[in-house]
Amino acid sequence: MSPGSDAAEADRRARIDRAVFQSQLLLAAALLLLVCAAYIFQPAAVLDFRFFGGVAVIFVLTGAAAVVPWSRLPRQWIALLPIIDIIAIVAVRQGNSSLGAGLLLVFPVIWLAGYFGLTGAVTSVVICSVLLWTSAFLVGEPLTLNSIPGLLVLPVTLAFIATTTLTTTSRTGAQRGLLRQQADLLEVALRRARRQEQTLDEVLNAVTFGVVAFGKDGVESIVNRAHRQFQTQFGLPETSVEPPVLYKPDRTTPYPEDERPFHRATSGERFDDLVVWLGEPGQHRIALSVSARPLTTAEGDPDGGVMVSRDVTAEINAIRARDDLVASVSHELRTPLTSILGYLELALDDETLDASTRSMLQVASTNADRLLALVADLLTAASEKDQQIVMSFNQCDLAEIAAQSIQAQRLAASERGIVIENTITAPVLLEADGFRLRQVIDNLISNAIKYNVENGKVSVGVRGLDGHVELTVSDTGIGLSELEQTKLFERYFRAEGVRQSTIHGSGLGLTISRDIVRRHGGDLVVSSALGVGTTFTATIPRSR
Repeated sequence: MSPGSDAAEADRRARIDRAVFQSQLLLAAALLLLVCAAYIFQPAAVLDFRFFGGVAVIFVLTGAAAVVPWSRLPRQWIALLPIIDIIAIVAVRQGNSSLGAGLLLVFPVIWLAGYFGLTGAVTSVVICSVLLWTSAFLVGEPLTLNSIPGLLVLPVTLAFIATTTLTTTSRTGAQRGLLRQQADLLEVALRRARRQEQTLDEVLNAVTFGVVAFGKDGVESIVNRAHRQFQTQFGLPETSVEPPVLYKPDRTTPYPEDERPFHRATSGERFDDLVVWLGEPGQHRIALSVSARPLTTAEGDPDGGVMVSRDVTAEINAIRARDDLVASVSHELRTPLTSILGYLELALDDETLDASTRSMLQVASTNADRLLALVADLLTAASEKDQQIVMSFNQCDLAEIAAQSIQAQRLAASERGIVIENTITAPVLLEADGFRLRQVIDNLISNAIKYNVENGKVSVGVRGLDGHVELTVSDTGIGLSELEQTKLFERYFRAEGVRQSTIHGSGLGLTISRDIVRRHGGDLVVSSALGVGTTFTATIPRSR
């Protein structure tokens, strides 16, 4: 091993030993202050064997943290220190509960969560909770409704602290890794500056997105080949940065001078994905997505910036074509549906109909009305405008709406051996749009059936909370990955496993459902695990 590597290893070991000692020393210092306060205000408490024993253990551990070469031991041995600290602190707390020694549990919890990640965080909170509750049981404290919050406050607080520490440590570690990578890149860049300077132009010209770099005076210093091609295809000189006229996303309104991308970039603005159209209406046109980042000197002074543009013409045209297709199909569906409704109304006006036939026609008319409303929602979802679904709020019973939806879906469920369980046993009254809530529940149950396994199970339930209710629809289906869950409510999104199957769908139902729930003042969320199942939870206020 080289001398350099020996020095690096020695430095690493020293950092570990120092970190262990410092973590233990912080707890010892805090405990020393507590002992001093106890000696001054409650001298008798110091003589309690639990108080004295816990303090002695922590001070002994502090000495051990200073002399033991922890870096040479297995990493798991370090966890013994904070775990024993937890036991000692609980003993101190039992010796004198009025001093608030339980707050010292924050130190070992932070230590375990920061050093051992999720395992340490969970272990520390579990050990603290078990010891606190066990000690309360051993001293014979009566368990009442008034005592339950006291037993939960400290464990819950420690759980939040452990979670915060874990999140902060992960973020800090990622930032540290990123900074380390950047430092390594900077070191390499300093050694190879001349070579990178020679290859920079070729690299920039090889990419397919336009790059324009400019100094603090606003004069461009780098214009790559892709950006020059964006300009030359409209008869502009290669040296130009922007055409005389740029159009907004509506393709007809020109950008004012102070809103043009290059003007904003040279003004020091930072922006992302600003869409501009090049070319005159009726002629050849392209759409660019432009982003800009300002550059600063080491002292923080403005030092120009970079503007990057990407051709998104094909993407925009594809999205528009997709929405046009959905709108066209929806329009085509609306015409026969209107005719069906008209003839059903005429049929229902016939007074000679027997009761059974009239009942069936009324069911058909009701469902045709709902289908027509769904077609209208498809048109709304496919529109480029920010339209909202029309709502009509009245007093309604969510339990009855759910029961009707379940009854309508039982036939489809029975064909695959799926059991729908309705756990709603009492009326759930709220001020809402009952028709729209039926649409939401229909969509959730329909999805739970379609994406379930054979002979699976669907469960529908409601939980009443203060001021709102939570409607849950769970299934035992194929589940969703974490990435799919983040995109599930995007328009037209369908999971990878579903796209490769024979299950049909438009990818609009959940988008519309969440919009309906949000129009009620609530929200629709999903939790899922691959191969286990999916649960949708709709939170709906009881009143507007």
